[in-house]
Amino acid sequence: MEAVTINRRWCKGCGICVAFCPKQALVLEQEKAECRPEKCIVCGMCELYCPDLAIVVDKSLKPKKAVKGVA
Repeated sequence: MEAVTINRRWCKGCGICVAFCPKQALVLEQEKAECRPEKCIVCGMCELYCPDLAIVVDKSLKPKKAVKGVA
C-alpha cells in the first residue's frame, strides 16, 4: 500500500502539489499528478495544498527514522 493516494478523476493537473513537494516526489504525467514513492517523505504537503482534494496521505506509513546507536 502506498502512503500517497491520488484520485486521478479528481486531479485537474494544476501542478500545485508538484510545486509544494519538498523532495520533488510528485510529477505531472499525462496532465495528472503522480507520486514517486522512493522520493516521498510522507510530509503531507501535497494533501494540504491540493485544491481539488484529490490527494490523501496515510501518515501511518511514514518511514521510521533510524535511532542513533541502534542497528
